[in-house]
Amino acid sequence: MSQKVSVRDKEITKTSVVGIITNVLLSVFKAIVGLLANSIAIVLDAVNNLSDALSSVITIIGVKIAHRKPDKKHPYGHGRVEYLSGIIIAGIVFAAGVLSLIESIKKILEPEVANYSFVTILIVCVAIVTKIILGRYVKSQGEKYRSDALIASGADASFDAIISASTLVGAIVTMLWGISIDGYIGAIISIFIIKAGVELITQPVSQMLGARANVELTKSIKEQIKTIDGILGAYDLVLHDYGPDKVIGSVHVSVDDKLTAREIHLLTQRAQQHIYEQFSIYLTFGIYAVCNGDDEVGRMQNELMNIVNPIEGVIQTHGIFIDVERKRISFDVVMDFNVPDRELFVKQIIGRVKERFNEYQVSVNLDVDYSD
Repeated sequence: MSQKVSVRDKEITKTSVVGIITNVLLSVFKAIVGLLANSIAIVLDAVNNLSDALSSVITIIGVKIAHRKPDKKHPYGHGRVEYLSGIIIAGIVFAAGVLSLIESIKKILEPEVANYSFVTILIVCVAIVTKIILGRYVKSQGEKYRSDALIASGADASFDAIISASTLVGAIVTMLWGISIDGYIGAIISIFIIKAGVELITQPVSQMLGARANVELTKSIKEQIKTIDGILGAYDLVLHDYGPDKVIGSVHVSVDDKLTAREIHLLTQRAQQHIYEQFSIYLTFGIYAVCNGDDEVGRMQNELMNIVNPIEGVIQTHGIFIDVERKRISFDVVMDFNVPDRELFVKQIIGRVKERFNEYQVSVNLDVDYSD
């Protein structure tokens, strides 16, 4: 796994360096042209490119910190720093948009006709093409290596192409008709930059708060667990994301209640190793011992599931344990998040079960719908 992470870090850093060099060069050229042409739109575009370069620097720093080894204070590592990098970059984009809007409003209130030339138009056109290519490259690398910071930078770069295109329209209008719409274009650009900043911040914040695990991933993990001979089912899968490619979790598996402790231990070891080899995810295993035969307990289990599963709000029933001698029934219910009253929900389930198994003491454990 360390080799995989090392390659990932190297590629993210390389992509960020490409972004820094490109954006600094574009910023310098645009700033010179903007000042000479007295164009607030082009100057703001130059400032935006400089903020993109800063974003790439933050991405590199974030990757370096995230790759630090776990320590006593941070036993799960520092991987979530990458999500923080994405948030900082989104904040920079948002701040740049606000500052740009202020300057554009000033330009609208006190307009000055810009002095564009063929060279100005040419440089803006080159900037548009460059930003389109850079944006696609950075975003594709971000998606390939699961980097929110790179995805944010790539999306921002692609958006900059639209900004530059707007600047180009303003320049052409001024050259043809002598009308200054520079401040208005700058204001429109600023609003879009602010909007982009808000949108870019949602994904990394969601990851840090604990977003729901990818549906395809969780279903694949459960299916792979069930390929282990002796494991009857996989439930309650919980994944904790401590940064891209740094995931640990837990899962419950059902096994035949006639297996010995040694046999169960061997089963979970095999499953644990298999999942790590397939997904680079370390799982701890809990056990549900279930009756796997066609006896009284087996029939009771099936009947109980037929009673509980149709109840509104029940997603799944599992982990059923029936103690005939002590007259006890316990089981887990995965509850829908939309259930308004958990206490009433449990009472309803117990009431339905006791209508059929009145002589039994019924215990229900509510499971959160952590994953699909």
